[in-house]
This record gives sequence, structure tokens and C-alpha cells, in this order.
Amino acid sequence: MTTVRLSARVPVTLGLVAAVTAVGTYAVPAGSGQRFFTDAAQFAAGAFAAVVCFVAARDHAGARAHWRLILGTGLAAWTLARLWWTLWDVLEPDRAPAVTLADAGPLALPALIFVGLIAGSLALPRPVQASMRRDRTVLVIDSVLIAGSLLALIRSALPHGFLERAGQDPWTAGFTAAYPVADLVLVVMALLLLGTRPASRPGRVTLRLLVLAMLALGCSDTLRLLHLGGTVMTPLESAGWLLGPALLALAATTNKGVGELAVAERGDGEWLHLLLPYVPVVATGVFLAVRTGSGGQLTSSEAYLGWLVLGLVVARQMFTIVDNTVLLARISEGRRELHHQAYHDPLTGLANRALFRERLVLALDAYRYRRVPVALIFADLDDFKLINDGFGHAVGDKLLRLIAERLAAAVGPGDLVARLGGDEFAVLLERPGDQAEETGHRILTALREPYVIDGHTLGVSASLGLVLPECADEELTADVLLRRADAAMYVSKRRGKNAMARYAAGADGGPNADLPALLARAVSAPAEFGFEVHYQPIVRFSDGAVVAVEALARWTDPVAGPVDPEVFVTVAERTGLVAAIDDFVLDRACDQAAALATAYGRPIDVHVNVSAARLGRHGLEDSVLRAVKRHAVRASRLVVEITETRRIPDLPRAVEVLHRLRQYGVRVALDDFGSGYNALAQLHSLPVDIVKLDSSLTDVDVSPERAGALCRSVLRICAELGVSVVAEGVETPERARALAALGCELGQGYLFGQPGPAHRLTTMIPAQPDPSSTAHLAS
Repeated sequence: MTTVRLSARVPVTLGLVAAVTAVGTYAVPAGSGQRFFTDAAQFAAGAFAAVVCFVAARDHAGARAHWRLILGTGLAAWTLARLWWTLWDVLEPDRAPAVTLADAGPLALPALIFVGLIAGSLALPRPVQASMRRDRTVLVIDSVLIAGSLLALIRSALPHGFLERAGQDPWTAGFTAAYPVADLVLVVMALLLLGTRPASRPGRVTLRLLVLAMLALGCSDTLRLLHLGGTVMTPLESAGWLLGPALLALAATTNKGVGELAVAERGDGEWLHLLLPYVPVVATGVFLAVRTGSGGQLTSSEAYLGWLVLGLVVARQMFTIVDNTVLLARISEGRRELHHQAYHDPLTGLANRALFRERLVLALDAYRYRRVPVALIFADLDDFKLINDGFGHAVGDKLLRLIAERLAAAVGPGDLVARLGGDEFAVLLERPGDQAEETGHRILTALREPYVIDGHTLGVSASLGLVLPECADEELTADVLLRRADAAMYVSKRRGKNAMARYAAGADGGPNADLPALLARAVSAPAEFGFEVHYQPIVRFSDGAVVAVEALARWTDPVAGPVDPEVFVTVAERTGLVAAIDDFVLDRACDQAAALATAYGRPIDVHVNVSAARLGRHGLEDSVLRAVKRHAVRASRLVVEITETRRIPDLPRAVEVLHRLRQYGVRVALDDFGSGYNALAQLHSLPVDIVKLDSSLTDVDVSPERAGALCRSVLRICAELGVSVVAEGVETPERARALAALGCELGQGYLFGQPGPAHRLTTMIPAQPDPSSTAHLAS
């Protein structure tokens, strides 16, 4: 049956019911014969519908199967009552119509349909997500409320004594009236689900068939109520008892049923759900008010119905009040969660930069107007990138959480610890300078203790910068204080890390000068503020000839003195100055290419570092081509080295940029291969001409077996890809010989010369011992 389309099954069902009704009306003698025929036909229809429901339930699961099983059980009880009436027709064909105990059996059908509708409604999409228990209770209250209002309206419209004239005693009439009343409640419930639960087409079809079935049963049940004490119902009048089970069977065979509905696409269902129950209540109230106002009297049944409706309205309002209270509580909780998320770091739970800055502004105001002491400690973890690279970001995240816990434990309850981003933390203290220094030393001591994570024992340190506001500094702001703390932190890094430096700049800036500000000044005027380019040779192992040089930025500030490249590059990346430094080195290297060629007696290649973060952004390609054209340098002599300090943000765009540079003749090198982000994945993804092995892979003289195996594997891969290899970190002749024996042709390191200005470069590199003496290392 499920293979036949519903649009074809409906006309066939209506035709069969019409045919059976016609046969009973015109081919069967009136009286007991028609009664037996209609009862037997109803028994057959009910049995067939029950079997269809049970069979259909096997093809579904969950709520979709449950309501079909419940419906089948109700039809089975209804069918048994029809069987009892059919047998009674055979035993007493001339009996008079009467209400017996067997009439209670058909009441199981509307009762179980009621349960089935509630079970099926659990799978319906709801306009507003709420408790399922609340939804079921409100659905029952609304259904009874609307049905009670309609009954009160109908009862008030009927003449007094109508039921008494139509039937027998009040108990019999009331018992018989329970059928159409139950049918009305079910019709209202199904219509509520149709109107308040937006659903897919199969779900609407199922509910509509249920409505039509209950209307058909309700018509025959109402006619039976009017026939009490009268004549036997004709086949036409009892046709609803044939059509109802047939429509229920069709509802059970719909493709998806009540439980498989689409998600609601419109939000007006909840408004309809709120307003619809009160429409019949208002209509009934207006009708009764007009009637009593014109001198009419309420009967006892009308009064009972009125009190029932009033009680249901009160109950409905109580549920609405509870819903509103729960909703307000959820909104308040949601606001608290959003506020916490907006002002706290999701990884560590510490305050974030936004909350820290707000608290810092308030603390500075308290210091400025009430002289409340305030101090700021800026902490940057030392070499945290090595943790992420060596153990993975998951371990790194766990370590950050443990560090956050130790920071919070090392400060007082009134102090604020914040994670400003990455591996940077800040502590706001409301205490004098000597106490702030004690807190800083406690933080250093706490962070030095080893961490055990996933079976690994890790050690990490931090460089701290402490700053106190100056009484005479009226222009002090939160940004200035943070910048000074940042500068003091870099002082501690220059002193060897794992220490704390206090900002104490004098009139000339002193050694604790504002490093970000000084760097910005130096980049704007490199020659005036100590920015220059040094070169380190790249040598061929076989004859010691210099084949290329790497251009490296160096900075000696008039105020801060010599600044380590690692320090100012980190500052440049955090302050957005790294692109300016790259462009400065690129332009200066191209400008000095002719001088380098003169120094070595021939044109040589020039390697220039470019931050990986720039590859996916605009500007790099234009900067390279502009420098090459301005200084008339052959593009094939320029090698762009991709440094590994940052992950490439947009890899597909970076590949496009590098392809275009290579089309111009510029070559591409992968710097520090084997550390950081530059690994086999980058070698596979990026168009690379040269790979520069990190020193962690070139210490083959120290660990010949392990390091030699790794180095030999990388050399073999690069050879198959047609990529040249430069070994970095070559500091001893033994390492040079070992690398040459493994097949590496080029090297770079202090053995061949430290970085220096162009005018100090020498044309000769001392010849190295014959690499053949260490040929056994390559075997």
C-alpha cells in the first residue's frame, strides 16, 4: 500500500465508502438487515485500518512508530466493539437502540488518538524551543479550552431541553455525548498543531487526514446522539464510522508522518499559539454576556462549562507566567555569559585585553585623583614557539592554562591577571613599587617550576617588564603604560631572559627606552637611527667559493644600543613594522648588489628574508619588482627566503604570488627547514627552488646516526624534486666535512664568516679539509 501515491488512494477510499453506503441503503432491506450490514462493514473497516497501522509502524522508528502503534491499538478496541454489536445483531436482530456497556469500547479510539497526537507532536518543529513537558501540557490545555468554549457556545445556541427531547435520561445522553465531545477536542488539537507548528508537506497531509477522520467520526457520533430513543441509523448516517477508520489508515501510510518534519521557517507560529485559544473564549463570553444582559438565564451545564473555561484560562495564564519567568532567567544568564565571553580569554579564563584595559584606565584615574598606588607587569613567555613546534598546539594550550593558574595563584585577590594574546600576559597591581617587585619575583619563581603534561616534563620561563606611573607624568595613559611595560620586558629579554626589568627611563630614554616607538622611528629613518644591512656568505663545500650572500637586518639604536635581531623582529611583527623592515633590507640589498659583485669579482646571488605572513597579502610582489627595476638587478640573482616565524595566512594566494615571482626570474628559498612551520607540508605546497636546512638537522658531527639519517632523507627528497640544499649552522670543519659526505653541496655558518657590512666581506674562504676523509658517514 505504501507504494501507491496518496493522491490516488484518497479517491479510491472515498469510492469504496460510497459504494458500501449505497449497497447498504438500496440493496439491503431497512431495519435490522441494514443495521447488521453497517455493523459488519464497520467491523471490517476497523480491522483493516488497525492492521494497516500496525504494518506501517514497522517501517518507522521513534515517535513516528509510536503514534502509529497507539492509533492501531485504538482502532483495534473500536473494532472489537463493532464485532460485539455485529454478534448482537445476529442474536437479537429486532432489539431496540440502547446504550450498553459495549459502547464504552469505542471511547478507547479517541482516547488513544489523543495520546498518539501528543506522542507525534514531540517530533514537530517548535517555533520557540521550550520544555517538551510544557509543550504537551499547554497543547492539552489549549485543546480543551477551545473545545470547551465552542461547546459552551453551541450549548447556549441550542434551545433549552433540546437534548432531553432528543434522547432519554440525562446519563444516557451525557454518555453518548462524550463521543462527539471527544471528537471535537481531537479536531481542535490537530488544527492547533497545523496552525502553530510549521511543518513539511507530508506532516501537514498527515494532520489533515486526522482532522478529516475525526470530523467523519464526529458527524456519525453526533447523529447517534440525536437518534437516542428513536429509529435505527441509516447506512448514510453511519457512513462516518466507515470513512473515519479508512482516513486514519491513510494517515498512517503517509510517507514521513508527523515525526519527520522540516525545521520551521517562519516565526509567527508562537504568536498564533498564544492568541488562538482566546478567540473562542472571547466569542463565548460575548455571547453569554449578551444573552444574560437581555434577561436570559444560564443553565447548569452552561455554568459548568463557563467555570471550566475560566479555570483553563487561569491555568493557561499560569503557564505563560512561568514561561516568561524562565525566559527572563535564560536571557539574564545569556547576558552574563556573553559579558563573560566578551571580557575573558576563552582558553585560560583570564581577563582579556578589553577588560584589562578598562581596569587599567580606572586604576590610572584612581592613581591620578586619589593617589591609589598602581603597578603593571608585562610578561612574555621565553621561546614558547618551541613548545608548540616540538609538542604540538594541544600541549601548548594545556601549558598556557597551567601558566594562567600559576599566575593567578602568585598574585593577590585584588590583582587582575590577563592574557593579552598568544603567550603574552599582564598583571595589574594596586600596590607600591617594592611590593610590586616582590610579586614579580614570585611570578618568576612560580613559572620556573617544571610542568608535567601528557607524560612530558616541560620547562618554561618568562621575561617580565615592570612599570610604575610617574607622579609628574600628567599625560600618562593606559596605552603609554602598556607600551612602557612592553619596553621593559624587552630589556629583560636582552639581558638573557627569565628575568624582570623595571622601566626607569630618564630624560634621554636610557636603556629601558620605549622599544616599539624607537623601532618605528628607526624604520622611518634607517640611516639616522642605526638600521643597516649585514651579509653572511653562502659557500660551496667543494672549493670554498662564495656563491651567494644572505642579507640580514641589524640595528644599533642611539638610545637603546645594539638590539638583538630576535627581539626587534618580534617587536616588528607585533607592531606591524615587519613589512617595512623587509622592504628596507630588500631595497638595500639590491642597491649593494653591484658592490657585492665587485667584492667577489663576479655577480653572486643575494638572499633576502621575507616574513611568511606577507605572502598571502598585497604588497610583496610590487616591493620585489620595484627594487629589482630601480637598481637594475637581474631577477635571477635575487632569492626570496620565506622565514618561519609566522604561519602563512592564505596559502593558495601565497602560491600564486610565488609563481608570479618565479615567472619574473626571482627564486624562492624555504628558510630554517625542519623547524617551526617550514616542514614537508610547505615543501609540498610552495614552489621552492632552494631549501635551507635548520641547524637542528645539520649537527651530523654530533649525532651522526640520527641526524645523519634525517639529513640524508631530506637531501634525497630535495634531489628528486630538483631543489638545491643549503646547510645552516655550519660552525666547525668536522660538520662541513660530514655534510659534504652526505651529499650536501652548500653551507652557511660562522665557520665561513659572521654577518658583516658589505665593505668588510672577503673574497676568499679558507679551504676545508677533503670531504672524502669522512666518506664513511654517508654509508
